[in-house]
Amino acid sequence: YKLSVAPEMDIMEYCRKEWRGNTPVAKRMRKGYEAVAQKFASIRRVRGDNYCALRATLFQALSQATQLPSWLQSEDFTTLSENLLSKYDWIKQWQLKQKLGRKMGEISEEIKEYLILLRKKWKNISEIKGPIEKQQACDKLFKNEEEEYSLYEALKFLMLNTAIELYNDDKNGRRVPVFSWLLFARDTSSNPCQLMHNHLNHIGHSGGLEQVEMFLLAYALQYTIQVYRLYKYSTDEFITLYPNDPEEDWPVVTLITEDDRHYNIPVRMCQETML
Repeated sequence: YKLSVAPEMDIMEYCRKEWRGNTPVAKRMRKGYEAVAQKFASIRRVRGDNYCALRATLFQALSQATQLPSWLQSEDFTTLSENLLSKYDWIKQWQLKQKLGRKMGEISEEIKEYLILLRKKWKNISEIKGPIEKQQACDKLFKNEEEEYSLYEALKFLMLNTAIELYNDDKNGRRVPVFSWLLFARDTSSNPCQLMHNHLNHIGHSGGLEQVEMFLLAYALQYTIQVYRLYKYSTDEFITLYPNDPEEDWPVVTLITEDDRHYNIPVRMCQETML
């Protein structure tokens, strides 16, 4: 097996190994890592395929989960795929993980399985009291490729569901967050169907998450995603929040990126920060 999230390593040690030179970029990265090291002691490298934004976010959310989010508890959560497919025929073109001999009608059942798995894993891990045991449970889950990739399919489907809700809200004159306009202002995603075909279907296969899709992920999970964007060190965008006006009661997960494409995770908050 391959562990999708590597064991922790001292942040500054990692930085020295990765950024040795004296180029302006290397200097900026070192400054960025020094700033992160004021708050976090260690870093865990996340496997760099096109799922890494989903992987880093989900790993952080699960490793600090103490309860099941309300949207995971709702009655109709597990029937989401049936409900959406009954309204939107085009969802049949959802690109599931490669499985040979899959029939068209099975897509709703398969997504339902992924959603049930997400709820089950979140519930089990959130009920573990000890931090060490909780971490071990997360590590175990992220070593199991079959389950891990099924969870990403569930997250992508939740992103689609959120996009459809936002699109309909906007059409019906309700207030929507600014990122929603940006999401649907792109030539490639002027509606949820295009978003699915040109973006969500490619996540994990030929592309990762773009900036505006990080907002969509945050809204789907009802989590604030805080990202240290190291190449933006000493600008206003060094620490970026998705969404930038988060709801008070949303939990926060923290990620690190050097280029907005690959994400790693900082762990072990320094004692002073915790106080």
